[in-house]
Amino acid sequence: MIVNHTIHQRANPSNEKSASLDVPLAGFSQCHLGILSQLQAFEQLPALQAAAAQACTVAHHTLDLFKFAVGGHHADEENELFPAVLRSATPGAEAQRVQAMVQRLTAEHREIESCWKKLAPAVKAAAQSRPGDLDPAAVHDLVQRYTAHALFEEQEFLPLAETILSRNGNHMAALGLSLHLRHAPQVVGHV
Repeated sequence: MIVNHTIHQRANPSNEKSASLDVPLAGFSQCHLGILSQLQAFEQLPALQAAAAQACTVAHHTLDLFKFAVGGHHADEENELFPAVLRSATPGAEAQRVQAMVQRLTAEHREIESCWKKLAPAVKAAAQSRPGDLDPAAVHDLVQRYTAHALFEEQEFLPLAETILSRNGNHMAALGLSLHLRHAPQVVGHV
């Protein structure tokens, strides 16, 4: 860079005096601008590394959440809770209400699982600190769907389920035992 300016200045003899002072100094100034610009970017590196590490951690936790918690939670509801409440509901309007809620909640499980299936590859890439195309709108959609699902369950279904199952202590106890057996470690015996 300095050489090119110096050659240009030497080709014009009227600028001989200024070439010897201004051009080399301007070249040093330009070089400093480049160095300072890169150093300013470098100063951001620790924060970027922290953000990248946090992204990797969140991705790992999200993978574990869907692998271990969400799927198991949906299975517990669909295989244990929903059938127990349906069996214990009073025939007629109450049973129909429970059936409609169970159908809605089960359909929401499938929608949430479908949304997750589309996002999982990009989350796996993030967990491995690889670039991925994680769609913010799709992430937002999944979070909103699950939030609405959980809110409906907490405010509508679970209070009704508690009312229905608590009418007969044996029904609540049977659900508790069923869930316990489902989650108890399997012991393989020797024959």
